[in-house]
Amino acid sequence: MKTRTLGDGLTVSALGIGCMPMAGIGKGMYGMSNDDEAIATIHEAIGMGVTFFDTAEVYGPFRNEELLGEAIKGKRDGLVIATKFGFRIGENGISGVDSSPANIRRACEDCLKRLGIETIDLLYQHRVDPNVPIEDTVGTMAELVKEGKIRHLGLSEAGAETLRKAVAVHPIAALQSEYSLWERDIEEEILPTCRELGIGFVPYSPLGRGFLTGQITSRDDLDEGDYRLRDPRYDEENFRKNMEMVDVVKAIADAHGVSPAQIALAWLLAQGEDIVPIPGTKRRETMRDSMAAADVALNDDDLAKLDSAAPRGGTAGPRYQEPMMKMVRL
Repeated sequence: MKTRTLGDGLTVSALGIGCMPMAGIGKGMYGMSNDDEAIATIHEAIGMGVTFFDTAEVYGPFRNEELLGEAIKGKRDGLVIATKFGFRIGENGISGVDSSPANIRRACEDCLKRLGIETIDLLYQHRVDPNVPIEDTVGTMAELVKEGKIRHLGLSEAGAETLRKAVAVHPIAALQSEYSLWERDIEEEILPTCRELGIGFVPYSPLGRGFLTGQITSRDDLDEGDYRLRDPRYDEENFRKNMEMVDVVKAIADAHGVSPAQIALAWLLAQGEDIVPIPGTKRRETMRDSMAAADVALNDDDLAKLDSAAPRGGTAGPRYQEPMMKMVRL
């Protein structure tokens, strides 16, 4: 597996693994998972040279980190383990964002225990807390770096001004935000700001929550209770419109003799050496397919066709429902 360097000198495999679908999410998000298969997927990925694994305390909550910790036991050397804090999690579930210093420290200690590691390689603020100045959040995270509990800092779904304020306190290795052929809004301001400030970019949902794989041809392909049935871009009218870009992805994939998912990921990789997508997976079969995208080379004609089929702002429907949209780009 090739490598890439994010900000603050953090070197990772060119593609990482989004562990969210593996455990603690269940049918309500991306279908049921199997712990044994998920662990086997992580082990095989490590054997292939993948070093970058992404989780969060809110996935489950907690169970996802526990599973990743179990999987990397005895295999920790050379891996970059990323997790996230930033929500208030109680007995009744999640009750809003919380990046108070006390919650950051609580989350860090708990994440370390669940992952079974001594240092978190990359700790993200999962969502910006409008009630806590970003300088205070990053200041607390910087203290944890000095204490040896974190190596690098990251933010997720932060706006350009927040990024500028953050790097004035401590280097930020990565911004994690949604980016794919069907979600390109970060190209306008966020990505240029990251490059100006030396922040690497980690796209989540690089396959459009499965849409760009070409394997979902209608809403009937989704299990009852699947989150995507409430996704605005998956509603009936938007679904039909968005399939037009998938048809182009499929045609290019056929020409290269690869999968549509590999084309979608190769397009992201072609957007810059500072970009490291983390496709979510829970099975070895899909993991192998996604990781093979690192060896797919798109030519200028391919890139032009994809840009034309999936221009910035061209996807039908907002990427989230309104409550979640209010939590991004702060």
